[in-house]
Amino acid sequence: MNASIPRIPPPIYFLIGLIAMILLSSFVPIGHWLHFPWRYIGIIIIVLGFSLSLGSGLFFRKLGTNPRPGTQATLIVTKGPFKYTRNPMYLGLITILTGTSVLLGTFSPLIVVPIVFLILHTQFVLREEKWMAEWFGGPYLEYKKKTPRWI
Repeated sequence: MNASIPRIPPPIYFLIGLIAMILLSSFVPIGHWLHFPWRYIGIIIIVLGFSLSLGSGLFFRKLGTNPRPGTQATLIVTKGPFKYTRNPMYLGLITILTGTSVLLGTFSPLIVVPIVFLILHTQFVLREEKWMAEWFGGPYLEYKKKTPRWI
């Protein structure tokens, strides 16, 4: 594992964010922006995010590369969801948080989404891109030109 990777893995930041959203909605529910039954659209968004994140991680494993941040990649994955975004696992986590915010229906949980996004972006995505460029050079840079970082 690379020494410069944060010790707290992305799923922990995600879980902390999820708990913070629930607590904010429960104890500091600033205004309701969605009401029954529209809030339940959040469930669909959560399922989509979960499917994207889990499916991408399983796809990594199927191809024989480790999805754990900081471990050396064995190949550049460019198929499946990686054809459309370079970070589908992280995008899935952010999508789940967004869906949770919709499901909760109050404004206060919304502040958590950009905070977790910024943590994942600065602490993981940018570092991983640097490593991938070092490990794979030109082929990764070509992939990077063709495929958006997020969406």
